Amino acid sequence: MENLTGMSRHLSTSGADIDAYMHELGTQARQASTVLRNLDTARKNAALLAIARHLDTARDALIEANAQDLERGHQAGLDAALLDRLALDETRIDGMIEGLAQVAALPDPVGEIDGLRSRPSGIQVGHMRVPLGVIGIIYESRPNVTVEAAGLCLKSGNACILRGGSEARDSNAAIAACIARGLAEAGLPAAAAQVVATTDRAAVGRLISMPEHVDVIIPRGGKSLIERISREARVPVIKHLDGVCHVYVDATADLDKALAIAVNAKTHRYGTCNTMETLLLDAPVAAELLPRLAEAYARHGVELRGCERTREIVADAAPATEEDWQAEYLAPILAIRIVDGIETAMAHIDRYGSQHTDAIVTESYTLARRFMTEVDSSSVMVNASTRFADGFEYGLGAEIGISTDKLHVRGPVGLEGLTTRKYVVLGDGHVRV
Repeated sequence: MENLTGMSRHLSTSGADIDAYMHELGTQARQASTVLRNLDTARKNAALLAIARHLDTARDALIEANAQDLERGHQAGLDAALLDRLALDETRIDGMIEGLAQVAALPDPVGEIDGLRSRPSGIQVGHMRVPLGVIGIIYESRPNVTVEAAGLCLKSGNACILRGGSEARDSNAAIAACIARGLAEAGLPAAAAQVVATTDRAAVGRLISMPEHVDVIIPRGGKSLIERISREARVPVIKHLDGVCHVYVDATADLDKALAIAVNAKTHRYGTCNTMETLLLDAPVAAELLPRLAEAYARHGVELRGCERTREIVADAAPATEEDWQAEYLAPILAIRIVDGIETAMAHIDRYGSQHTDAIVTESYTLARRFMTEVDSSSVMVNASTRFADGFEYGLGAEIGISTDKLHVRGPVGLEGLTTRKYVVLGDGHVRV
């Protein structure tokens, strides 16, 4: 850990040093990726479990390193929510260890062949799942992402270069040491999972602009970080910018279902990208449902901001502005709009949504089908809370994030999303005539 921290101070003094350092990381990662793509599942799982054991035995060192980050964070005036995301304790270390065990237990997608079909020529054509190669992951605050990202990349046969936030530098260095020891124990190259030692922002710029070494970038963090990566990257990016998620309650909805879904979608957790930020109510049900919703939200301390029609029913709701329809609050605040039918609701989602997750509550099969077909989001739900937009809930196991892109993967990105496919052709001496 001391060597890594010292390297950070040294590298931050010279752009040339950082260029050389990042080039070295990239070269080593590319070499490691050729080893990882040929590993069998047993060896990958052995490495994951070895890393877990080293995290377990290094608990005191992890907590000590994290205490340094927290002290620096307090001195820098980080807010309580950021400090909470930064903190490591016994429970969170348990979670990292359990997460690696869960990834080890997941089916390995690499090498799967599907879609084999015979052609008139006699050959068989299908697809094989293969790793992407080298993945660069840029993230903020939460040091446990270092373990999550390394574990998922390793299981999917990818080398990774991990660049955590400067606020977690000592925690990430301590975790990196555990990862390195686990890889060594399993006989795998140390470059299979590398944590960038420098906190200089120039390292991010270099990481996202070396396609000769890196195949894809995955940013995890605030909107400003992701916008910068998307704007400047010369490497393909898997990302989402916002989680402006909607629930639309149709006139045919069962109002008890609607109440449960709308409350859960907003109040289950406030700071997640799949939390509902705008509630759309069909006019025929608004007068009956809104007072019940307002009472439930009041119990949770949720501030309501509504359109004029909403405020006629819930007088203490604040007036909603144009900015409210576009807001990802990540807080106990909810925008509410009364609409006239599914057309208006879908038009609102199309204009203000972020193509993340949107839900309809309805008892009409026809309207449910329309909503699923016409709403252009990475997850579209019928009679379910938006909070289900999650890799674990979808049966993917752990996830590296959620993508609102349309290429190469969309929605929760699990192991399969960290692979691609290549064609395989099976013949028996066949030649083309």
